[in-house]
Amino acid sequence: MTRNSPTDPDKLPSGAAEIWASALHSGGGPRYLRLVDFIERAVAEGTLAPGERVPAQRALATVLGVDLTTVTRGFNEARRRGLIEARGPLGTFVAAPRSALERRVDLSMNIPPPPAGIDTGALLREGLSRLLLRSDADLLMTYHIGGGSAADCATGAKWLEPALGKIDPAQVAVCPGAQAALAALMLAFTGPGEVVLSEPLVYPGLPHAVAQLGRRLETVATDAEGMLPDALEAACRVHGARLLYLNPTLQNPTATTMPEARRRAILKVAARCGLHIVEDDPYWRFAPEAPPPLARLAPAQVSYLSTLSKTLSPGLRTAFLALPDAASHARALAALRTFSLMAAPLTNALALQWIEDGTAAQIFDGVRAEAQARQRMAAQTLGPATGENAGIHLWYALPSYWQARELAAAASTEGLAVAPSTAFEQGMGMGTRRSAANAIRISLGATAERARLQAALRRLSALLASDRSAPAQVLV
Repeated sequence: MTRNSPTDPDKLPSGAAEIWASALHSGGGPRYLRLVDFIERAVAEGTLAPGERVPAQRALATVLGVDLTTVTRGFNEARRRGLIEARGPLGTFVAAPRSALERRVDLSMNIPPPPAGIDTGALLREGLSRLLLRSDADLLMTYHIGGGSAADCATGAKWLEPALGKIDPAQVAVCPGAQAALAALMLAFTGPGEVVLSEPLVYPGLPHAVAQLGRRLETVATDAEGMLPDALEAACRVHGARLLYLNPTLQNPTATTMPEARRRAILKVAARCGLHIVEDDPYWRFAPEAPPPLARLAPAQVSYLSTLSKTLSPGLRTAFLALPDAASHARALAALRTFSLMAAPLTNALALQWIEDGTAAQIFDGVRAEAQARQRMAAQTLGPATGENAGIHLWYALPSYWQARELAAAASTEGLAVAPSTAFEQGMGMGTRRSAANAIRISLGATAERARLQAALRRLSALLASDRSAPAQVLV
């Protein structure tokens, strides 16, 4: 791309004007975000080189036929992503690549990415200011009712409504995070030494909680659609289990979604076996055309768990638990109160306020848009993954010359952290019909800047393509 003349910084040379004029022609959404996406593509493709001056905002606004505010918002977002940097009176330039000596890029922690086009800091300042104006500060700093007040539970029911439909707020409990709710459910529905059933590849927090609570985890075989109903029935007969854990939508780690027919078949087996189901469903909102949750299909059989940590931010330690009836609600709350009296009042009040005033939906829309952009980036860089290309993680099957642990170790030497399949395996389970997984989970949200994520994915792609089984050449 032709550089701007330093003697006339507010006028674009004809070649540059032609290239920048196409900045808003591709993609969708707000024009300022299309401008950011254009800059990101140009940097990734080398059309814009590090240290190159980008057009002055007024000149660019004229070329694009937009107002100055649109360009200013686009530049602010591009700076936030680390694509460009301002150098005072000299102008704005394409940012240099990050130093190779900086901390490693985390592709192992499953958290939502920063919401596209949203200033989270500004939302926090505004939200806390409004909260303090409308609330008694003393009440925000004292003990609250465990499980949430009636108003809190009504707000929780509102947040769960897209997935579950209208539910009675009296069925809802507000919890200090999904892990605490999960532990409470195990205490409420199982006794010491009893078996909890799950799929062979499972969220690592589950086996940790099972072990700490003195229960036993047994796994049930799966196929491409999820848990096998006949294998589940066999496991119930052998182990006498009363509790089943499932994460059926964009499952962690495999990113697969159990279709509705399989969900109904699992529910029939659970009903015959007297099995209570814990449905951990943090990713339902990310899934395109997601099947109805198990709890919507059979509310009397399922305790439904949904956390804001995977949809909005881990800093909001708020999770909602929808229970089948008053008795199970009371049992779950009694168990929860043995180790966690309440959710943190300040952040919990902020989360509930954001749900009520629409800010939570706005943040989620931004998170989902950013996650979709990152999924497209990963698909273009790494090729197709197993499971759905939706949500905040993907499951990538490894070539035969790589084993998951070895790949994770090699990635670490490249400054990348990925999660090997061995971190999720709990045995192949009863009724096994296929071999153990050889894959990695790649989480797309922990790296704030898209450009840095793109560079990390390229390094990972190069590593995946290198056949470590080939003999190394010795050089002296």
